[in-house]
Amino acid sequence: MRLLLATSELHPYSKSGGLADMVAALAKALGRAGHQVGVVTPLYRGIRAKWAGLQEMDYHLEVPLGHDRFTARVLTAEPSPGVTVYFIDRPDYFDRAGLYNEQHVDYPDNAQRFVFFSKCVVHLARYLPWAPELVHVHDWQAGLVPLFIRHQSAYEGWRLSPRSCLTIHNLAYQGHFPRSAYGLTNLPEHYFNPDGVEHFGGMNCMKAGISYADTLTTVSPRYAREITTPEYGFGLDASLRARAASLTGILNGVDYDEWNTAHNPRLPHAYSARRLEGKAQTKRDLQAEFKLPNDNGAPVFATITRLTDQKGMDIQLGALEEMLLADIQFVLLGSGDPFFQEAFTRLARRYPRKMAVYLGFDQALSHRIEAGADFYLMPSRFEPCGLNQMYSLRYGTVPIVRATGGLDDSVIDLTEDAQHANGIKFRSYNVRALAKGMRKALVLYQTPKLFEQVRHNGMTADFSWEQTSARYVKVFQTGSAAAHS
Repeated sequence: MRLLLATSELHPYSKSGGLADMVAALAKALGRAGHQVGVVTPLYRGIRAKWAGLQEMDYHLEVPLGHDRFTARVLTAEPSPGVTVYFIDRPDYFDRAGLYNEQHVDYPDNAQRFVFFSKCVVHLARYLPWAPELVHVHDWQAGLVPLFIRHQSAYEGWRLSPRSCLTIHNLAYQGHFPRSAYGLTNLPEHYFNPDGVEHFGGMNCMKAGISYADTLTTVSPRYAREITTPEYGFGLDASLRARAASLTGILNGVDYDEWNTAHNPRLPHAYSARRLEGKAQTKRDLQAEFKLPNDNGAPVFATITRLTDQKGMDIQLGALEEMLLADIQFVLLGSGDPFFQEAFTRLARRYPRKMAVYLGFDQALSHRIEAGADFYLMPSRFEPCGLNQMYSLRYGTVPIVRATGGLDDSVIDLTEDAQHANGIKFRSYNVRALAKGMRKALVLYQTPKLFEQVRHNGMTADFSWEQTSARYVKVFQTGSAAAHS
């Protein structure tokens, strides 16, 4: 197939979360499978300097935005076979310190930035010589693309327009803007209604994608069910129930070219499910790096995350208050809400020989932590898919997760299947339940034969993108066939 993907972030060029990893890995797997793949993403600050080989296309984009017209250049890269990345170069919109915000405050012109981006995606979809058959858009930042395609097909002479698919990565973020922002779309008023882009009087970009995309996917089977309920639907559950027949949950995969323990330049000690000496040495190195005692009797728990309510930081703080009294160590890599940053930092000061905090993000360090830890904490309030639990499984680090979304789909508890268990689950969202899960981990760690079995199950589990991308292609093909029938 000829596929054009649209994403507001793309690893390794830009990243705020798992969206960047997912789209990059999916594009690479699709290209490897023989499909022609383009990926459209903004040219953010620093990309041009770090990747000096970008090529500029020989024409500029020009699109209307309200009463004015705006232009952009397009630069390209070919990061893997069959994949071309198209960077939208508009410095006043994208050459900024952050992707969406600074100091946790959203940019006030995000509506303009991403309506413009969506229009650039559609322009490329319409005029690229290789004529994409399907446009696959990701989250609210590209949520208007399906509507623009549908409108141009119906009213502006685009006879052989591509089909569209929206993937919802996190429904909590919707791109909701005031009514006045709708003028930026240059669309007629009849789309601004409760069955279209209107939501509580404003313009909702995610709702536009839900309403007008030919097919919908989300990043795990359980999350596909959860978002049709009021508890997890964030006000869009009714719209999703109306599209239930077009909604498919596909569990994200892992790029094992990057996340592997045998041939990884970020890991100084190679290891495998059969030879774990390198993991033991990595643990010792991690303890030394964070100035924690070299004590193999103390299991190392770790978290790499955005410090937000969604990620369960409130109950994690409470559980650590209790569990740091036991013989454990804990390492945190992350940033986010200043309240949580300060709270974790204070806790580390109280337990300097048991806990260490690194505020910020470091890709190489994240690999060392995943490899050096014994257990990985992921107590999310909700989690559409999650990737770190799957990275942990491959790295032999047993995940402790709340049974929600993709965490429930990817982790098997001993109480569910003792033979194939690869982690620990808890269900209630509270401190007591998480602390109980950590106490189960201590018992598991002190039962070496069972611990080895659970760890081995995780390291040999297959969450490869080859099988995941094949599921996407099936949805693309089925959706296209259904749309044309």
